[in-house]
Amino acid sequence: MSALVTLSSSYGAAGGVIGPELAQSLGVPFVDRAIPLGVAEDLDVALDDAVAHDMRLASSFLERVLRSFASADPGGPAPLPVEQLTPDEFRRATEAVISRQAASGEGVILGRAGAILLRDDPRVLRVRLDGPRDRRIRRAMQMGGLDEATAKRALSKADRTHETYVKHFYNADIHDPRLYHLVIDTTAISTDACVEALAVAARSRAELHAG
Repeated sequence: MSALVTLSSSYGAAGGVIGPELAQSLGVPFVDRAIPLGVAEDLDVALDDAVAHDMRLASSFLERVLRSFASADPGGPAPLPVEQLTPDEFRRATEAVISRQAASGEGVILGRAGAILLRDDPRVLRVRLDGPRDRRIRRAMQMGGLDEATAKRALSKADRTHETYVKHFYNADIHDPRLYHLVIDTTAISTDACVEALAVAARSRAELHAG
């Protein structure tokens, strides 16, 4: 049976590990880096112009989207002038990619405000992965081989980016528990246990709304 899950993960909460493992356990696609590439295909923006363009939004997420355009086909049609793009166009393109994945009825979608975009879809299990700041910093140090100062800076930047993106585009609080069916402190539970619990919940959700 297919399953559809959105994961919202704070920095150091191991979303990049739990997401792929959960997708493998459920036998469905994992959708993370594929989203920026999909946005690139939809918008067809030249990398050099895109990187130089100031989107005037305090979000490194959009910068990562722009840099992902490096994979665009150089032999394709002429790119859209970047001056014509707006942050809302990036948002709409991202939403289109997520919607296409949701239409397939299966997948584990990490980030990109998926819980908000798909909150009215009864098939979706919406999950927030989080944990206390100090423990997420330690997790980031262990997983990324970072020193404490670097991990603290990265956490502050990532958390602020995610909060800003959701607030700016959707006027929502990423920490609002009402957005999610499950909120898990992944710093207090092993990765294997998190994956197992989420797989059970996702299958239960799918069975409940099958047909």
